[in-house]
Amino acid sequence: MSPILSNVYLDKFDKELEYRGLRFVRYADDCNIFVKSEMSANRVMKSVTSWLERKLFLKVSATKTKVVRPPESKFLGFTYLQRNGEWKCKPSNQSKMKLYDKCRSELIRRIGIARPIAVTFKRINQIVVGWINYYRIGIMKSFIGDFGQWLRHKIRVIILKQWKRPKTIYKNLHKMNNKFSCHFSDEQIYSVANTRRGFYSQACGNVVNFIISPVYLSKRIGDRPGLVNPLKYYLS
Repeated sequence: MSPILSNVYLDKFDKELEYRGLRFVRYADDCNIFVKSEMSANRVMKSVTSWLERKLFLKVSATKTKVVRPPESKFLGFTYLQRNGEWKCKPSNQSKMKLYDKCRSELIRRIGIARPIAVTFKRINQIVVGWINYYRIGIMKSFIGDFGQWLRHKIRVIILKQWKRPKTIYKNLHKMNNKFSCHFSDEQIYSVANTRRGFYSQACGNVVNFIISPVYLSKRIGDRPGLVNPLKYYLS
């Protein structure tokens, strides 16, 4: 109810800003007002704060109300950048870290290994698709590309850990190598399966990256949904 009541009560505030000819955007009780100079910003903040307290009897938060340049601003998880002479929005660094943290909590090895990979894929897809749908209007191609690589690496580690034994890793990689025509030799696959390096390092190699590829991960197999490709989904 809070956003609805805020929109009803602050309708007069919107009309006042429009009457003053100010450019602004508001959602519930969060509002950004855009002006051309720091002097104008300080003047507008002072007059608008006074108007809210006198006309609508609201207490304006002194800690949250401030004058900042667009790149330092945060609004509903977004911040701003200038590109080709135009201002664009993008997810804030804090919003990006929240995406990593949410996925990381689902990909903790002891959790990811103990449950079917289909469950992990489903939960990750829900998180990633929901996040991209919300922030889609922002510029984030480079970030999404890097995030997708990180995500697939974490998934590969879990898959290798579930296979566990070198014999099983070799058998499954060999089978997939033939099925998807990856053209790796038996010696290369055997070397990867029997390496003394840890699973994290093992999942970084070309053999595992090419065999357990983004195309393979995105395929639906049985009850396992395809893993969403973040960059491909964002660009679509």
